[in-house]
Amino acid sequence: MAIIRELLGITPAIGKNCFIAENAVIVGDVVIGDECSIWYGAVLRGDVNSIRIGNRTNIQDGAVLHTLYKRSTVEIGDDVSVGHNAIIHGAKVGRNVLVGMGAILMDNAVIADNSIIAAGAVVLSNAILEPGVYAGMPARKVKDCDEKTIDMARHNAAGYLLYKEWFKDLP
Repeated sequence: MAIIRELLGITPAIGKNCFIAENAVIVGDVVIGDECSIWYGAVLRGDVNSIRIGNRTNIQDGAVLHTLYKRSTVEIGDDVSVGHNAIIHGAKVGRNVLVGMGAILMDNAVIADNSIIAAGAVVLSNAILEPGVYAGMPARKVKDCDEKTIDMARHNAAGYLLYKEWFKDLP
């Protein structure tokens, strides 16, 4: 059973029809929308400030979401995929975004709707990104988002809606 823990009088709120893996950790001021999936080893630590996750979003294996004490929050829009071992630390992520495996989004960074953050990219604190594809350390725009790119992010999130159904009713 997942660790879902109240902290300082605040209990995480989880929407309808979500899959939460048995070893995921969700603590404190965390609100998760409907149809989401939180995968194996993911940690959502809403201990020092809030974490808000939209609908149909997936937080993949080993991802960590955290914030700065009273100085940043995590806000993730609808239809977002946060890749394996990614770190979102006090950043805001728009709708229909793919955050690649091992990417790091630092405090007060803002990721626009319909964007892709490549695997291993590092988005620095206070960066405000327009829609596009970003890669590197620090992350730089490498491509504008066309319909094909936007569909790739959308397709990834839709795949996880299917995958979570495979796991929801396992004993």
